[in-house]
Order: sequence, then C-alpha cells, then structure tokens
Amino acid sequence: MDYTFLIDLALGMVQSVVIFALTLLLSMPLGLLVYAGRVSRIKPVAWLVQFYISVMRGTPLLLQLMVVYFGPYYIFGIQISSGYRFWAVIIAFAINYAAYFAEIYRGGFQAIPSGQSEAAFVLGYSPARTFYSIKLPQMFRTVLPSITNEVITLVKDTSLAFGIAYAEMFTVAKEIASAEASMAPFVAAGVFYWVFNLVVAVVMQTIEKRTSVYEIR
Repeated sequence: MDYTFLIDLALGMVQSVVIFALTLLLSMPLGLLVYAGRVSRIKPVAWLVQFYISVMRGTPLLLQLMVVYFGPYYIFGIQISSGYRFWAVIIAFAINYAAYFAEIYRGGFQAIPSGQSEAAFVLGYSPARTFYSIKLPQMFRTVLPSITNEVITLVKDTSLAFGIAYAEMFTVAKEIASAEASMAPFVAAGVFYWVFNLVVAVVMQTIEKRTSVYEIR
C-alpha cells in the first residue's frame, strides 16, 4: 500500500495545531472578559452575557461554525472568499470556548475564600492588585484540571472544521479515504489525534504539578 498520504495528513495536522493554538490564545483571555461581564453589577450586561454563554454552550459548535462562515452572506449579502474559511474557524472556536472558560473561571473565583480579599485590604492592596496578585493565580491553580479537560476536547473538536471544508487533518483524511476507498487514512488520523492528545495531557499535567501550592516537601 502507498503510504505517501501520510505526508498530506501531516500537513493537515499542522493546520489542526494552528487552529488549536490560536483558539487557546484567543479564548482563554476572552473568557476572562466574558466572566467579567457575567458577574457585572450592571444587570443588562450580566443578562446579555449569560444569554451569550447559554447559546454558546447550548448549541453545537458545528452549527456555530456554519453561522459564522455563511452568516455574512445570507444575512448581510457580503461575498465570502475561500480565505475566510480559516478566520471563520478561529472566530467560531474562540467565541465558543471563551464561554466555557468563563464558566470555569467563575467556579474558580467562587472557590476562593472571601477572607483573601479582606486580608489583602488590611495589607493595603488595591482591588486591581488583589485581583492580579492574589485571586487570579489562585483561580488558575484551582481550575487547571477543568481547563485540561477543555484543552483535550479542543484537540478533537478541531476536526469539526471539516464542516466548512477547511483542510485540517480530518478533512484531508476524509478526502483521501474517499479517493482510495481505504480506511487507512482514518486510522492514521486517529493515531495522530491520540498522540496529539497524549502530548497535551503530559504538558498540562506538568503545569498542574508545577503550579500546585499544596505539594508537601
């Protein structure tokens, strides 16, 4: 059997990694902004953000990807180019995962004892310094296991880009399998995803161990 298709799969894997990296780079800080809106004292803002989170978590990511890609044309009549596929994938993934990260962050912040803020106030810390120096680091340590689960899920979700025919690894594997009438590309793609997830899991576990403040020495 000719295994030259592995080269094409590897190129597709590069695209999957790019989607993965950019989604994390954008969605994690965006999740903090969404969290801020979620707990805002301005009720209309909090309600609007809660609705956004509900929609993002309550509808399929594939559907959201379709809306982001086809929406400009069907809603506004704007012509879309093939180059927009990449940006549609990144936008859809980023706003979807930002909603999940926002809820994870909210749980992490709620787990911080209120005495932390009181102690910081007594020490003369400003609200901003209390947030960035005390609350934010503790929150991240608390929610790292949940973030790890989302990151692993993201690895597999990159395959949903096939919905708008973006040439990431799963799309490439599907095309090769159809052309050669073979399951080998799917098996190879599965191995790629599995190895990718192993690497991500090891990296996240290492981060969890290094940021743990509960380790007994």
